[in-house]
Amino acid sequence: MSAGTATSPGLALFDLDGTLIPRDSDHAFGEFLVQLGWADAADFRRRNDAFYDDYLHGCLDMAAYVDFATAPWRGRTPAELDAALAHFVDEIVRPMLHTSALDLVQRHRDAGDRLAIVTATNEVVTRPIAALFGIDTLIATELERDAAGRVTGRVAGVAAFREGKITRVQQWLAADGLALDGFGRSSFYSDSTNDLPLLEQVSHPVATNPGPALEGHARRRGWPVIRLFT
Repeated sequence: MSAGTATSPGLALFDLDGTLIPRDSDHAFGEFLVQLGWADAADFRRRNDAFYDDYLHGCLDMAAYVDFATAPWRGRTPAELDAALAHFVDEIVRPMLHTSALDLVQRHRDAGDRLAIVTATNEVVTRPIAALFGIDTLIATELERDAAGRVTGRVAGVAAFREGKITRVQQWLAADGLALDGFGRSSFYSDSTNDLPLLEQVSHPVATNPGPALEGHARRRGWPVIRLFT
């Protein structure tokens, strides 16, 4: 199928943090690493909170944040990291899952829609979370690896953040000869004003658990506003 040709039934894109789950997974994983003793509590929490505040205000330096967030585990063995992620998912993420969010994804799956999670959080943290929703396509910030396969602390390619989400979604669809405007219906669910660039690109943007700024924008534009959890 060529790009621009309408497909059926549709495309459903989901932000992750604050949208399908009520917390920021990268920030939560940082807190978990402090509990494990992999990061200094006082300094790491101070900087982690500062980066998160920058994200909320739309001024996050993604390159600096990725270097910071991955530093506590970059020197760990794959087995150590896998074990930490498994415990994080079981102890922190699973309790955050809400039936309403799972049901939303399932409704799009039942409709035969093409599904993807599109998140600024890195692939290492978010891949096991995407699996909990049964979504195979994860468009996340990819991490650069050296010749030995070790994470360097730098972003590989375009970060899935703000306008970068559009680029990454377009790249994913183009690999199959598709385009955003080639779907009869394209939806994107997000809680954040950081996602306004991609929300403006789809035919059915949905403000999901939005903060006041995004809710106000959505009301002015006539977009639906939904809350999957409180």
